[in-house]
Amino acid sequence: MGQTLTTSDSLQLIRQSARDFAETYIRPHVMEWDESQHFPMDLFHQMGDLGFLGVLVPEAYSGAGLGYQEYITVIEEIAKVCGSIGLSVAAHNSLCTNHILTFGNEEQKQKYLPKLATGQWVGAWGLTEPNTGSDAMRMQCTATRDGDYWVLNGNKLWITHGKSGHVAVVIARTGELLDSRGMTAFVVERGTPGFLAGKKENKLGMRASETAEMIFDNCRVHKSQVLGNEGEGFIQSMKILDGGRISIAALSLGIAKGAYEASVKYAKERHQFGQPIANFQGISFKLADMATKIEAAELLTRQAAHLKNKGKSHTKLAAMAKYYASEVAVEVSTDAVQIHGGYGYTKDFPVEKFYRDSKLCTIGEGTSEVQKLVIAREALRQ
Repeated sequence: MGQTLTTSDSLQLIRQSARDFAETYIRPHVMEWDESQHFPMDLFHQMGDLGFLGVLVPEAYSGAGLGYQEYITVIEEIAKVCGSIGLSVAAHNSLCTNHILTFGNEEQKQKYLPKLATGQWVGAWGLTEPNTGSDAMRMQCTATRDGDYWVLNGNKLWITHGKSGHVAVVIARTGELLDSRGMTAFVVERGTPGFLAGKKENKLGMRASETAEMIFDNCRVHKSQVLGNEGEGFIQSMKILDGGRISIAALSLGIAKGAYEASVKYAKERHQFGQPIANFQGISFKLADMATKIEAAELLTRQAAHLKNKGKSHTKLAAMAKYYASEVAVEVSTDAVQIHGGYGYTKDFPVEKFYRDSKLCTIGEGTSEVQKLVIAREALRQ
């Protein structure tokens, strides 16, 4: 199974392309962007030229027209170098772009997908609010009908590209509180009056991936900007998150592999007591555990992607992959710091950043606890 999913010639070409790009254009700037929390918009325009921002978008809309195996390979290779850029690529592709691709009408697809897929525009996706994280059914951001327009009021928090994104898919309440059919998805362009950027978050990790607040203050959006039908926003979001979780599993996998590869290199080069520390069982067993966890996380992630590609139900496996791979990323990067000893605690070695970046993977797009709820619900349903 693992062999057939990861070794096709086209997949290897895509892997090499993403790897070369990350080494050439991302690695030299990783710490500079991290320290200054700089979101490198120019880099995203470059990635658009290579098809990395429209991996799943059909060629008819200027995308790469590829599947989920290729997509998670791109994210993984970028995240092996920088988790922040991997996170932004995942959010742009899986959330904003994929929501328009999956639920938009032909006119909306023609209007937005070519710009998003080519990296001319970067996308944001707004579900979370200051008081509703996992509990999205209690959202306070509302959209009220006014003739041919909807008037949006409220705030969205923790939004990737919330400040710099050119367009956002926003879920707002159009019905009663706690009604799963009481929310609607809208496409809102930057520059629309009443659509404002709020505070940019100062984060522990993933610092080059912009996370900011989006504010809607009597923001008037034409009815042509509704995605799908009124009242479908929440249900659409849950479907989008299923696929998004696979991309966060891939992001986690990349971070874990980056930390592991740095640890193997260091363990072979670092000498203590007259020999490489890799010779000591305390270190070699750590590396064995890291390698095994990564392999298991990859198989889960690839299997979830396989189901997604086939159009089969993947809710349970996507949650399993996201839950397991994100926890593995934290465990592996923690062990990587330990293997590096004092050096691992400095910014001169890459594992310090993998350690900081990994934690978000267990929180974003549904916490580990929420994934367990999803897995348990699906398992008991069967």
